[in-house]
Amino acid sequence: MSDGSDLTHVTDDGDAQMVDVGKKPDSARRAVARGRIDLQPSTIEAIEADAVGKGDVLAVARVGAIQAVKHTWETIPMCHQIPITNVETDFSVDEDGIDLAVAVETTGKTGCEMEAIEGVTTGLGVVWDMVKAAEKNEQGEYPDTRIGGIEVVSKEKRDL
Repeated sequence: MSDGSDLTHVTDDGDAQMVDVGKKPDSARRAVARGRIDLQPSTIEAIEADAVGKGDVLAVARVGAIQAVKHTWETIPMCHQIPITNVETDFSVDEDGIDLAVAVETTGKTGCEMEAIEGVTTGLGVVWDMVKAAEKNEQGEYPDTRIGGIEVVSKEKRDL
């Protein structure tokens, strides 16, 4: 764990700043993040049967994840706008939830971990939005629905 002496997102006066990556060489980078949404078995059955009223849940979630990756720099204040060269989404559906892994690739001066995390969180949020009518109980709450386990599972950096 860092003692804070190497923090680069703050000035000497403690003001937030974007890290200057201008002098860093370009490199090939890849990051993979994953997370999970827990759902009721009946909701999973509806997703698998393509019987959710809003449409194909995983197709829409895939588009949402990709869009989030491309717009991370607009929602995470200190992220650089980076050239995304590839995005892969992998959904795994089981009887009580959906796992999503998002892999992001770029060639540039900074990594793409935040982009992968944003892809996962938005992709899973889209799933929730698409199925919320099925997940609500009589009081309009979501006792069985949760998003969690979001983590970066790998990152790579290769010289060009």
